[in-house]
Amino acid sequence: MHVDGTCHCGDITYTAEIDPAKVIICHCTDCQVLSSSAFRMVVLAEKGTFRLLGGKPTIYFKTADSGRKRAHAFCPKCGTQMYATPPGENPEQHYGLRVGSIRQRAQLRPSRQLWCSSAFGWLDDIASVPRSESASLTPP
Repeated sequence: MHVDGTCHCGDITYTAEIDPAKVIICHCTDCQVLSSSAFRMVVLAEKGTFRLLGGKPTIYFKTADSGRKRAHAFCPKCGTQMYATPPGENPEQHYGLRVGSIRQRAQLRPSRQLWCSSAFGWLDDIASVPRSESASLTPP
């Protein structure tokens, strides 16, 4: 599937090919902190298809407990997280695209969850949380 993405302010844009059947939810504590959320949704760009079309992301290098390094790219203007990849330049490297930055994100349904031992216990009950179709912060 062809996708294109952008940061919130529109400065950084990209395009890639993905397999929509390989969207994951990651519940690891790094993803919780880095996304400032309960989890992060990621899909890998097919090797050699990721193209940065505009803007220059800022790169943050994270070293995991395993010693593995990841280059996390985000917009220096608005802070939107765009992708993560191994450090360095390699035409065969993979890019873990942040689903929230993909324009076609509503079409991407997760097929797998990782690091569920770190998942918040209330996620299984999220359907029971009162909903609002707009930004109403008033309790029901």
